Amino acid sequence: MNKHSKTNLDLLDSLSEEEINTADIPPLGQAFFANAKLRLPEVKTTITIRIDPDVLLWFKQQGKGYQSKMNAVLRMYADAHKQSPTQIKS
Repeated sequence: MNKHSKTNLDLLDSLSEEEINTADIPPLGQAFFANAKLRLPEVKTTITIRIDPDVLLWFKQQGKGYQSKMNAVLRMYADAHKQSPTQIKS
């Protein structure tokens, strides 16, 4: 795992199955698994990019995972500006 979990794993390991409260987890029946699809994360491409120093500094100041945050911002921008097939010119 890349991120540190805030879960107290030692405490969780010490609990029996009966002591773990699963009341907020809905039961998953056959219908769920019949329609379930495995989705694996896409492999990211490594690139070299030129970024203004102040922009990079701002993202780095946001803490760990700043590159993922930059990717998320770029994704939102790209998704907002996607053209429908009828708008794309050859």
